Amino acid sequence: MSARLTGFDGTDLEATGMAEAYRAVAAEQLGPKRYARLLRALPEEPADAGDPELRKAAEAVTYLWYTDSWPGPPPFLVSPRAYTEALAWKAAGLKAPATAPGGYGSWAEEPDRPADRYPAAGAEGSES
Repeated sequence: MSARLTGFDGTDLEATGMAEAYRAVAAEQLGPKRYARLLRALPEEPADAGDPELRKAAEAVTYLWYTDSWPGPPPFLVSPRAYTEALAWKAAGLKAPATAPGGYGSWAEEPDRPADRYPAAGAEGSES
């Protein structure tokens, strides 16, 4: 279900280490009946099909994966570790702020980039 909602492969989702925690949060916050209905409905229908209650549940689970917080009410962060595993960072190809090696201020430095993807200015084949 989560792979279909997020667009990430199930292996990538498991690699975050948050799958079981998110499963527990979703089941608790949605309640057993709505959670079971969501699990049954998604393999067959898109999340926006027909039932507004299931659409809202699908949106909440997607929000959970991308932000590592439950949208509420009241909204809450699942765990401090969850912040670093948010799919929003992975989708953008970034590390969560204040979690990457380099220390304070490292975000102000230009990142290392593979030369084949980003040739240096003035290098052969680059345009000014």
